[in-house]
Amino acid sequence: MRMPRGSALDEQRNREILTHVVRAYIETGEPVSSRAVARRQAEPLSPATVRNVMADLEEEGYLYQPHTSAGRVPTEAAYRFFVQQIATQAELAAADREWIQRELAAASTPEEVMERASHVLATVSRGLGIVISPPLARSVLEHIRFLALPDHRVLVVLITRGGMARDKLIRVERPFTQDELDRTADYLNRHYAGWTLEAIRADLETKLGRDRERYDQLYANALVLCDPKLLDVGPARQVYVEGTAQIVTAPEFADQEHLRALLAAIEERKRLVELLTSCIESPEPVHIQIGVKEINVAGDHLSLISAPYGTANQFQGSLGVLGPLRMEYERAITAVAYVARLFGESLKT
Repeated sequence: MRMPRGSALDEQRNREILTHVVRAYIETGEPVSSRAVARRQAEPLSPATVRNVMADLEEEGYLYQPHTSAGRVPTEAAYRFFVQQIATQAELAAADREWIQRELAAASTPEEVMERASHVLATVSRGLGIVISPPLARSVLEHIRFLALPDHRVLVVLITRGGMARDKLIRVERPFTQDELDRTADYLNRHYAGWTLEAIRADLETKLGRDRERYDQLYANALVLCDPKLLDVGPARQVYVEGTAQIVTAPEFADQEHLRALLAAIEERKRLVELLTSCIESPEPVHIQIGVKEINVAGDHLSLISAPYGTANQFQGSLGVLGPLRMEYERAITAVAYVARLFGESLKT
């Protein structure tokens, strides 16, 4: 975070004091006094010196005092500063690493892996653990089948890498016979196992563009049936959410209006999908957002930590935690990064 010239955070001592205030508030949930911060400092500082620094930080919008006689509480700006200070230095605790490995290893299906991952992320954040399956077009093909239905409809049944079954009902411009669909599926299974549907379509377009006369109707059919625009219409993605019971008890949601807004956001899964999917476009491996105003009024009291998962440069899905501003950021950030990495590795097998 670049500070303006003359900022209270120009001095290392002041940055350390702000870090201590945020960390103490995360641990206790109580306004932090200058005396409590002075005890945390490596170099001896008087409570009066710390109090003056905290007053400067309050004037610049990093802290606020809920009551005249109380200590200080961090603002969104303080949490952003804190996260930037610790994001690149945080390391996953060995106990967390072993626990996450055990939890995910106990799953026998891809669906169970996603369910357990959402449980893990909810536990470490004291908020919501969210895992979003890849859109159908980004799913890695293991086996595909097409079933002809009336009214120009085709049911696409896809077995993805790892054994997850996905299906999507699409409507095409012309009717396909079952024989055409079977021959197209056979061709795709023989030549494109291990590819995403997006990549398959791109390769077919290249071949048809290079030598259209060489390729017969089979390739044109495959191009139509692997159209991501058709396959991604509608809510085809699965969303795994856990932790609602614990996040609604957070002090930030004691206000009934904020609580109702939070529950409405959880119920509206589409908004959660949009938020986590946006992290795929982020240049950072883990995307951190302090204050999630895109949700509704409840978002002012929330932080989102998210990461994409996939193989190599092909990101397929996303996962993360949506939790109260006062969360254990080191633990949550490292857990999200680690679970995303484990997902990517599982997709390779």
